Amino acid sequence: MHPSDLPASLGSGAFSTSAARAAGVPASRLRRADLHHPTRGAHVRSVPTALVDRAAGHLAGLPDGRAFSHLTAARLRGLPLPGHLEREADDGPLHVMAPTTDGHTRRRGCTGHRGLEWRSTTEVHGLPLVSPEDTWCDLGELGHVLTVDDLVVAGDAVVAGVETGTADAQWMLRRPLEHRVRPRGKVRLVEALTLVRPGVRSPMESRARLMFVHTGFPEPAVNAPLTDRAGEWLADGDLVWEEQRVVGEYQGAHHASRRRRSADSSRQAGLAEEDWTVLEIWAEDVLVGGRRTACLLRFARELGIDPRHLQI
Repeated sequence: MHPSDLPASLGSGAFSTSAARAAGVPASRLRRADLHHPTRGAHVRSVPTALVDRAAGHLAGLPDGRAFSHLTAARLRGLPLPGHLEREADDGPLHVMAPTTDGHTRRRGCTGHRGLEWRSTTEVHGLPLVSPEDTWCDLGELGHVLTVDDLVVAGDAVVAGVETGTADAQWMLRRPLEHRVRPRGKVRLVEALTLVRPGVRSPMESRARLMFVHTGFPEPAVNAPLTDRAGEWLADGDLVWEEQRVVGEYQGAHHASRRRRSADSSRQAGLAEEDWTVLEIWAEDVLVGGRRTACLLRFARELGIDPRHLQI
């Protein structure tokens, strides 16, 4: 016999056992094969595979006063993580945080955390998530799973939209960190915080900037204005050494099309007429040893820096 239709009041997504009972659905209907049960007390019409659907399925069965945190919150917010951690967030246990007095969430498919009362939360995709700045601190508490550079990349993404300068951007992350009592990973978080900058548009821009800083170059300005000799705006540059009029432009996948390459070439020609030197940076220039060395030497030459004074 075909299972009876469920009440429209339950919607098309995940629903709880209590909501089903309130809608008059008998317990026997919830045991029919057309329903799946992501966790105790939760029901869905199809097996959830995407992270947002898995989280929604679990949320329906969780007690009130819970929020997703750590890798789960970072991934749902689109914060950049190393590839292996993105895969772990997508396919592994969901990180769920509860108030300290409620204890850890102990359910299959979940990693429980306590301390929600010390964190702020916001809603994304209809799901309660620990705030971006608190999530950044939580990532640092995962131990050596993330490097200092990984934390800088994530921090840059959190403060990307801050328009009032580096000090305000760093304070946005420092404030929740200082509110915690003896947080794990504090030393690495503090180190990363000194390198976080607002205005960064992509994770690889962050990693390119860090490559130069770690090697001993003067730190470039991020997405800074490029002007002509009269001071009129021409364009914005990804990484800018204004005094030497040198620009590093990161070329992501969206720069690969013929139309975009043509536009980039025209833009660079215009900047060259105003004595700006534009050097392209590709992912391999940051991540691959030989390409990385060649890239650094190329920039050192244009910036007038003796490579012997750099840690190449």
